[in-house]
Amino acid sequence: MLRWGLTLPFAGVPLADHEPLVRRAEAAGYHDLWTGETNGPDGFTPLALAAAWTSRMRLGTGVVNPYTRGPAVLAQHAAALADASGGRFVLGLGASSNVIVERWNERPFEKPLSRLRETVPVLREVLSGGRGPGGFRLETPPARPVPIVLAALRDRMLRLGGELADGTFTNFLPLSSAEHVVARVREGEAGRAPTEVICRFFCIPGDGLDTARFMFSAYATVPVYEAFFRGLGWGEAIDPMVAAWRGGDRKAALAAVPDELVREIFVFGSPEAMRARLGEYAARGITTLVLTPIAAPDELPGLVDALAP
Repeated sequence: MLRWGLTLPFAGVPLADHEPLVRRAEAAGYHDLWTGETNGPDGFTPLALAAAWTSRMRLGTGVVNPYTRGPAVLAQHAAALADASGGRFVLGLGASSNVIVERWNERPFEKPLSRLRETVPVLREVLSGGRGPGGFRLETPPARPVPIVLAALRDRMLRLGGELADGTFTNFLPLSSAEHVVARVREGEAGRAPTEVICRFFCIPGDGLDTARFMFSAYATVPVYEAFFRGLGWGEAIDPMVAAWRGGDRKAALAAVPDELVREIFVFGSPEAMRARLGEYAARGITTLVLTPIAAPDELPGLVDALAP
C-alpha cells in the first residue's frame, strides 16, 4: 500500500494552533505525520500533541539523531510516544549533519555509519525491555515493538537501512535517482522481506522556483547533501553554487543554483500536477510519500485537502 504523510510542524503555524490542521489531515485520509528537527521545534513535541489529536495516524520522527541525544534518552522518548499514541509511534533516526551536531550542539560528528550501526541494536534491546549502556532499563517498555527507520542519502547508509531497519527515510531526492536509491536499500535487505522506503517532498503551488532555489542553496551546501548530489552525478552542476557559498557570497550562490536539478527535486504546480509528479516517484519504488506543503498559513487547509490520498 502506498502511504501518504505530512510533515509537522506546518510552517508559519504556532504549535498551539495545529490541532485543526492535524485533525483535518486525519479526516482527509493521510496515513502518517512525520516531524523534522533542524532549527525549529524538536522532533518529538509536535508528535506528542498529535498523539492527543488523532486516533489512527502513524507518528514518526523524520528524523532525530544519536549524537545530541544518547540511547537512554532516545529510548525514553520513543517509549513515551509509543505509550501516548497507543503504539502508533515510529522512531526515525539519522546521522544529521556536521552543522547541527558540531556547530550548533558542540558534539563531534564522527563515523555516522558506525554510530547508527551501533545505536540501532542498542535501542531495539532497550525498547524490548532489555538493558542498555550502563545497565539502563526502561521502567515500562513499550507493549509492542517500536519500528525504527534510518535516514539515508548515500549508498552505504541506504544499504544499512535495508539491512538493519524497518524502513529507510530519504530527502531531496531527484526523480531520476529514485530507482537508484530504492535499489541500494533492496541490496541491503539481502533477502529480507522488502522494507519501507520513505521520502520527503517539498510541494510548492504554482511555479515556486525562486522559493525552491533559496531552499536548495541552503541545503545542498551542507557537506552531507553536497556529497549526496555529487554521488548522484551532479557535482559539476553544483560546483559554482558551492564555491560561491564557501566564499561567503550568498547572492552569487543563489544565482548559480542549477535549475534543472531543482526541478528534479521539488514538486511544483497545481494539485493535479503535484499528485502526478508524486505518482512518478511511487512508480519508481518510493512506498511512503511525506509531503511538506510550502504555502501561507491561510492556504494550508486547502492544499492539505487537495493533496490528500
